Amino acid sequence: MIKRTVEISREPAHLSLKHKQLVLKRDGDVAAQFPCEDLGFVVVDHPQTTYTHSVLAALAESDAVLVVCGHDHLPAGILLPLSDHSQVVWRINDQIAVKKPVRKRLWKQLVQAKIRAQAANLPPDSAPQKKLLAYAADVRSGDLTNREAQAARVYWAHWLLHSDNEVTDTQFRRARDGVAPNALLNYGYAILRAAVARSLVSSGLLPSLGLKHSHRANAFCLADDLLEPLRPMVDARVRDLFWNGQTKLDQPTKAALLELLATPVETKGRQGPLMVALHTFTASLANCYCGTANRLEIPTPCKSADTVVCG
Repeated sequence: MIKRTVEISREPAHLSLKHKQLVLKRDGDVAAQFPCEDLGFVVVDHPQTTYTHSVLAALAESDAVLVVCGHDHLPAGILLPLSDHSQVVWRINDQIAVKKPVRKRLWKQLVQAKIRAQAANLPPDSAPQKKLLAYAADVRSGDLTNREAQAARVYWAHWLLHSDNEVTDTQFRRARDGVAPNALLNYGYAILRAAVARSLVSSGLLPSLGLKHSHRANAFCLADDLLEPLRPMVDARVRDLFWNGQTKLDQPTKAALLELLATPVETKGRQGPLMVALHTFTASLANCYCGTANRLEIPTPCKSADTVVCG
């Protein structure tokens, strides 16, 4: 079952708990309430929002994630539940003991999937798309030749163009603090990163022990690894918003980006919402760690939303 996402940004609210339901009050009156077991994400972007301790505990016990946004309206921190997976110790042992050749092989799969997904966002049969597909086919174990970075340069130079032949005076530059629509990309990536971290914990894995990412100040290295092939889904949604004139990270724009969690994807021959497919993705990683599988089940966008079967 796909979990609900609640976003609080337009008005201050007080969050409390009653009969295992999240109660949202404004000016002392109940504005909404939701069974905690139905929640997947609670995104708080209003600085005057208050909570009771019981709310935080209930969200964690219900396997829900609390995402707290900062003054720039971007996620600044997340509260993740502790894993209740029955084999969590074994899985963490497998994760710690995984050999370097396995990590390099898995990173190759992630980079290839990312570049192919980027290629799908470019005009069909265009020169940039063909170049990206060639890069994807040429990725080596561990991406020793850095095809990921080479593909990124081509991709971002053509990402906002409506066609391969279109010429613009300025070229988009991907930078966290850059001009629009960079803020929209930042928000979309951060939300998806939290969703991946949640699925990793549910699969009994530590989000901090990465395959490629390894910065000691990053508590979500593995989530960042698995996020890579999913980024182009955010890119596609942000580009559509930008082309339709949405350049600010306002409430409608954030709502459109949060809807990505319910977007239809295909994984392991099945179709369903991305939030559900992420569990298949992270479970496949756990299987690779323990040696029962050698391929990651990476979600890809459905070609047609009309044939979706939620699993």
